Amino acid sequence: MAEIEYKGIKVGGSKLLLVLPLVGTIMGGLWGGFELFNRYTIMEQKIDSYVAPDLSGFDKRVDLIQQEVGMMQQEMSMILQEVGLVADVAKELKNDLRGDVRRIEKIVEDVEQKVKNDGRELNTDISEAIKDIKQEMNDLEAKIEKQIKLALENPLSGMAKSE
Repeated sequence: MAEIEYKGIKVGGSKLLLVLPLVGTIMGGLWGGFELFNRYTIMEQKIDSYVAPDLSGFDKRVDLIQQEVGMMQQEMSMILQEVGLVADVAKELKNDLRGDVRRIEKIVEDVEQKVKNDGRELNTDISEAIKDIKQEMNDLEAKIEKQIKLALENPLSGMAKSE
């Protein structure tokens, strides 16, 4: 086996296989620590040099949007109140109209009934009037026939019947 001797220290092959990775790990750890420290110092410099951006414009815009949203909410509230009032008025008008229609229907029914009754009475009156007229015509006809008969039978009229 191979051995390495340095200043009186002899290191054999099997020990060398343990020492080399150990030395590599220590050197990698030191290098990693240096990189970590270097990145930490760079980060610290960036943090120290950081200046917060001016967001006052955004704050003003947010305030303006909040005001507009507030006004829109107020307008929506007023619109909803108006819609509620309109709905109430419409409901009241519908109920009033329904009542008016019912009253008109009752009046129409009453008028129809009265017209039917008046029609019946008129038909009865016309029938009676026709009967009265027929009776008067018969009476008038009988009266005229009687006068004609008397006139014809009158010896002075010269139209007397010769029998």
